[in-house]
Amino acid sequence: MNSIFTYLRETRGELKHVSWPTVRQTYIFTVLVIVISIVTSLYLGFFDYLFSQFLERFILR
Repeated sequence: MNSIFTYLRETRGELKHVSWPTVRQTYIFTVLVIVISIVTSLYLGFFDYLFSQFLERFILR
């Protein structure tokens, strides 16, 4: 049980050394992740559509 408290105490001490992002940086990174996720989903969706059309026209007929 003592080792758990030691671990928590050391973890708390290490978290004081972390350089936390500002509110503005957090906002910018969040928007960036959302935009990249949307662009990636559109990219993958486009190629999924192309491949499904290819399969439908040439293989499934």
